[in-house]
Amino acid sequence: SGHFGVVRLCRERSTGTCYAAKFVKMRRHWGSRLGLERAQVEREVAILRQLDHPNIMRLHDLFTSRAEVVLVLELISGGELFDFIAEKEMLSEEEAIEFLGQILRGVEYLHARLIAHFDLKPENIMLQEKDVPKPWIKIIDFGLAQQLEDGITFKSLCGTPQYIGKLRHKDTAGAEVAEAVLSWHSVALLCPHRLSGLSPFQGETDAETLSNVVAGAYEFEERCFSQTSEMAKDFIRQLLVKEPE
Repeated sequence: SGHFGVVRLCRERSTGTCYAAKFVKMRRHWGSRLGLERAQVEREVAILRQLDHPNIMRLHDLFTSRAEVVLVLELISGGELFDFIAEKEMLSEEEAIEFLGQILRGVEYLHARLIAHFDLKPENIMLQEKDVPKPWIKIIDFGLAQQLEDGITFKSLCGTPQYIGKLRHKDTAGAEVAEAVLSWHSVALLCPHRLSGLSPFQGETDAETLSNVVAGAYEFEERCFSQTSEMAKDFIRQLLVKEPE
């Protein structure tokens, strides 16, 4: 369950196949804080309808009414990758390579279609099944995703602090404006999570974390990354190169 709806297990009568039904409440009128704007849900649905990749959650069907929208989604039962990592505390580099390879293939597929996820983080990466020798990755939750236009810079403040892309400048309200970097920055930050369980940009507060991201200030603390190879660290560094102003 979430702030704007719930997810329930459902079964298709004609086939007996089980799916996840995501019930999303619609905003009844302008100015209301309850529910989502229909345009936001329609954008997510339009993106999901384009996607057909083994590492990305699939939309099976859709039902709409004035009060809510029901997205019938592929059932993914292995739980969050975040929880999987937390249980293991850290992954071997071999495990991290396998997971990252799957994530990168999913991200590459999105980018080929000019789609940016904008909230790629361990909580939004699921395992198809958990208790198998090689778990299969599924990227989920396209609520913040955007269909970009070639040659047009998209700017928005969205996502989770330690996974937000490059931040360029402050707007008049003083909020940081994030430039779209098509999720490669997020992939880089997912990698140390897999190898150490920690984000190299993590601060004491969200503000400190965002400041570290803006400055490109990160470090591989010896106590956390002592078992991480130089090759793995170099891979992360190459994805976290800060562009000149």
